[in-house]
Amino acid sequence: MAKIGVGVIGSGGIARAAHLPGYAALKDEVEIIACCDLDEKAAREAAEKFGAKKVFKDYRDMLALKNIQAVSVCTPNFMHKTPTIAALKAGKHVLCEKPIAMNATEGAAMCRTAKETGMKLMVGLNNRFRSDVQALKRQIDAEKFGEIYYARAQALRRRGIPGWGVFGDKEKQGGGPLVDIGVHALDLTWYLMGMPKPIAASGKTYTKFGTRDGVVGLMGQWDPKTFTVEDFAVGFIRFDNGATAIVESSFCANIGKDLFTTALFGTSGGGQLSPIQIFTEENGTLFDVTPVHLPEVKTHHREIELFIEAIRNDTEVPVPGEQALEVMKMLDAIYESSERDREVEIR
Repeated sequence: MAKIGVGVIGSGGIARAAHLPGYAALKDEVEIIACCDLDEKAAREAAEKFGAKKVFKDYRDMLALKNIQAVSVCTPNFMHKTPTIAALKAGKHVLCEKPIAMNATEGAAMCRTAKETGMKLMVGLNNRFRSDVQALKRQIDAEKFGEIYYARAQALRRRGIPGWGVFGDKEKQGGGPLVDIGVHALDLTWYLMGMPKPIAASGKTYTKFGTRDGVVGLMGQWDPKTFTVEDFAVGFIRFDNGATAIVESSFCANIGKDLFTTALFGTSGGGQLSPIQIFTEENGTLFDVTPVHLPEVKTHHREIELFIEAIRNDTEVPVPGEQALEVMKMLDAIYESSERDREVEIR
């Protein structure tokens, strides 16, 4: 069985912590060919650590290699679209980090290119692969929840503004916690709801801490003078099947503890994450059901496994670009609603 050659564009934190270890764990199926980064030192360090033979500063040079069949795009959000499209046109399958792009317009261009070239485009919404999420999904698929008519997604940090990278730069990220961590909570919630089509959203964003001096930083200190994104966002989304959902996301808020969870409200049962529980009624009695064992899953590793499996078997990737694009449309609508102070239609 020939190995699938892989190249990584962007050799920083997410590449070294998630993508490269995920590929390295599949050493019998995958060969890490090259690492690329504008910071050539970062690319060289990543290549040395994970056994890549080649180092590039320009991703276009890397994409010319014929022994690369798949590419991970691990760049900041503003650099998702261009290298992804270039890789697809070069005949490479792409796993792009979340969110799909800076906005839905860019994401749509990426999806069109994947369709035109016949290459696979997957987006790194890895929280779908959590064992607790999959446990809830199995119960939902078995119709234990009935009609899910409402859900609440939360990705809230008390003091979690990243003190590194470009997380506070709207020009490079497109937004703050909503696009960085809220995207995960919203995606897994929407996934569990059955991915109904979003039709409208309203929302509000706030910047109450990021531009202030002296705020405690538990993830390093950022520069308030260059902070241009929100530090809290809330959105309300309506779907074509009548269901609704709320998403809340913060880098910084005066709350008791960090939260990353979802709550699902169904006609036959409900459920939540962190901790996972299912709430139901049977034979005149209310039950709270708690699993006693869930397997440990490294979600980024699982993401990589499924990406490579889809390439090898020529099957659909589990998080195709089109699904990530729908999530991006919801995020865009929440931001637009905050700017316009009214509900926004999602087309």
